[in-house]
Amino acid sequence: MTVRPSEAVGSHGSESTTGALWHPFSDMGGRSAPIEMVRGEGVWLWDVDGNRYLDGSSSLWYANVGHGRPEIAQAISDQLASLETFHIFGDFTNRPAVELADRLASLAPMPDPKVFLTSGGGDSIETAVKLARLYHAVRGEPSRQFVISRVQGYHGTHGIGTSILGMPFTEGFGELVHHTARVPWDSAEALEAEITRLGSDQVAAFVFEPVVGSGGVLVPPEGYLEDVVRICRAHGVLAIADAVICGFGRLGSWFGVERWGIEPDMIAFAKGVTSGYLPLGGVIASAEVAEPFFGEPGRMFAHGATYSGHATCCAAALANIDLLKQDDLVHRAAAIERPFHERLSSLESHPLVDTVRGGTGLMAAIVLDGDAIEERPALAGDFWRAARRHGVLTRSLSYGAAVAPPLIIDDAEQDMIASCLGAALDEVQRSRR
Repeated sequence: MTVRPSEAVGSHGSESTTGALWHPFSDMGGRSAPIEMVRGEGVWLWDVDGNRYLDGSSSLWYANVGHGRPEIAQAISDQLASLETFHIFGDFTNRPAVELADRLASLAPMPDPKVFLTSGGGDSIETAVKLARLYHAVRGEPSRQFVISRVQGYHGTHGIGTSILGMPFTEGFGELVHHTARVPWDSAEALEAEITRLGSDQVAAFVFEPVVGSGGVLVPPEGYLEDVVRICRAHGVLAIADAVICGFGRLGSWFGVERWGIEPDMIAFAKGVTSGYLPLGGVIASAEVAEPFFGEPGRMFAHGATYSGHATCCAAALANIDLLKQDDLVHRAAAIERPFHERLSSLESHPLVDTVRGGTGLMAAIVLDGDAIEERPALAGDFWRAARRHGVLTRSLSYGAAVAPPLIIDDAEQDMIASCLGAALDEVQRSRR
C-alpha cells in the first residue's frame, strides 16, 4: 500500500459532542471534542471528517488481522441468517461454539484441554481465578484462596481483575476481593518467597502475562517464565497465563506462551480471538484442572456469562482463526519483530526518549525521559496527541506510548509509524521551549 502522508493529518476529528455516552477510562469533565471513527480498511482508519490514521495500536490491542475483512463479515452475516445465538447452559449447545472450542483445544500447548467461553478478557480472568479456587476446594484444599499477580500487570476491570491489578486503577473502589498479593514483575525468586510467606497451602494461583502489555510492554527476563511455572508446580499453585493481549499472533504464536515452551494450567484469552469483530473470550483449562468437573456427575462449575458460546461471536472467531492460519499470519510477528523494533529504536536518539522497549512480538513501548516528564507531567499525553495529529494512533502510557499495529502491517507502514512518531516528538520538543 502506498503511504500518502498528506492524508495522515487528522487533528481535531468530529465536532460532535459525546451526548449521554460515558467513555471508559476518560476524564469526562475535561474531555475535548471526540473523534468519531467511521471506516476501517487494513491498518487504516478514517474519521467522520475524512482524516486518515494508521492504527498503530490495533485499537485496544485486538485488531490483529486488520480492519474491514470481508471474510469475517460474511461469516457473521451467514450465522445471523440462520441463528443469531441460543444459550449453551445445561445441555443446550450450538455448532459454532462446539467447533470453536475444539479448534482452540487443538491449538493449545497442553494436551486434551477443555475450553470455557466468555464475553471478553475481564470475564476470562474472573472465570480462571474462580475456577482455580474451586478446583482446590473440590480436591480438599479449600484454604487455597490467595491469588498472586505482578506489579505492572493488567488483568481487566472486573471485580477479581481489579483486585489483582498491578497498576494504579484500584484507588477508591475499596477491597473488592480478599486474599490477593503482588510481586515484582521480573523476579521468580520474589514469587517463591511470597508463596512461602503466605504458605503453600494458602495459594490458589499465580496470574501472569507472557509479556506485560498495558503495564508498559515488559519482556520477561531470560528463564523467568520457565522458572515461575516450575515454582508453581512445586508448590501446587495453578499457573494462569493471561494471553488476552499476547495471544493470536501478537507474539508470533497462538497463545504467546509457546515461545517459552511452557504449559500453563490455564490460559485466559480474548481480543485477538475475533480481532475485535465481535466480543468473545475464554479460558483454556488443562485436563488436570478440568478432570474434577468432567470425571464424574454431580459436580458443577456454577459460573457463566449470558453470552457464553454466543453462536455469531464464535462464527466470527472461526473465520478470524482461518485468516490467522492463512499465509501463516499467526507467526508473522516473530518474523518481523526485529526490523519493527529496530525502526522504533531509532527514536532513542531523540532527546525526549529514554528507551524503546520490545523486541518480542509486534508490540513496543516508547518510554519518555523521566526528567522531562517530571518537569512536565502532561508530556506523555502531549506525545500521544501529537502522534495522532501526525496520523498514527498509539496507546497512551503514563510515561510514553505503546505501539502494537495489526499483524498485516507492511514495511512502508512500519516506516510511517517511526517517521510520524519522530515528528510528534519534535513537535512536543518545540512546544517545551
